[in-house]
Amino acid sequence: MWDTSARLLRLLSLLQTPRDWSGPELADRLGVDGRTVRRDIDKLRALGYPVHATPGLPGYRLGAGVKMPPLLLDDEEAVAVTVGLRTAAGGGVAGIEEASLRALRKLEQLLPSRLRHRVAGLNAVTVAMPGSAAVDPDVLTTVAAAAHAHEQLRFDYTGRDGAAARRRTEPHRLVHSGRHWYLLAWDLDRDDWRNFRVDRMTPVIPAGPRFAPRDLPDDPAFHVSRGISTDVYRHHGEFLLHVPVATATAEIPPTVGTLEAVDGESCLLRAGANNLDELALHVPMFGIPFTVLGPPELVERMRGLAEIMATAVRSAD
Repeated sequence: MWDTSARLLRLLSLLQTPRDWSGPELADRLGVDGRTVRRDIDKLRALGYPVHATPGLPGYRLGAGVKMPPLLLDDEEAVAVTVGLRTAAGGGVAGIEEASLRALRKLEQLLPSRLRHRVAGLNAVTVAMPGSAAVDPDVLTTVAAAAHAHEQLRFDYTGRDGAAARRRTEPHRLVHSGRHWYLLAWDLDRDDWRNFRVDRMTPVIPAGPRFAPRDLPDDPAFHVSRGISTDVYRHHGEFLLHVPVATATAEIPPTVGTLEAVDGESCLLRAGANNLDELALHVPMFGIPFTVLGPPELVERMRGLAEIMATAVRSAD
């Protein structure tokens, strides 16, 4: 049984999750009866927290109010938020580093000593690798707002070759590859799906007219992964990996190629490169047993490279 103050904080913590809670569910979580839950709801409302009752089956959720409720986090949530802020402070989205550091300092001051030591230990041994292009947060939020509102988006875009052009699109999804942000959109002038790197976009304001959302061709992340790892390259290859798809996913990033399960013990990797040697040598570097399926010129090139390597090893012996 919770005492009254602790129970109110626990109730507020439950209501902050993005879902509707029925009275019996809250009573079960708090170890009280339904009448006590209703009284506690009234107390929170008297304190200024907008607890809304959902129609139909009685339920509750916390709405947006004029003041921010206390942020209640358990140990794992506090560590996750701290690590996330530390990562954001290292870059990725331009301009939020300072705000992330300010929030991080505030949060670390509130952490109990047991969690502060865990976070400090993680920070002490973690080093960020540079390489990803920072995205303007205003551009990111503009693109996200247009996609959410189903509004056409026009923007100036700098392609891989450095050429700039005006693009008219129906934005659908934002995908983060771990290095870059991409927009999956229907290109109105090319009448096809296209992927656009957000750091190369300069939106034209205001947004265009609303559109009816289209059915996505497949999983958005898979579609973007295929576009940036396979479709844009001159040569394509298929490899049968003799490990489960989960094992391959843990080793091969989505920028290398797309993975598709064949059965419980194998999966298919489709990858691309601008020359056969790069394609032939890159996949073996993951140390995963595989069979090259094609195309024929890739099979022949890998056979030639295997003979060269075998000769080198025999010479060394």
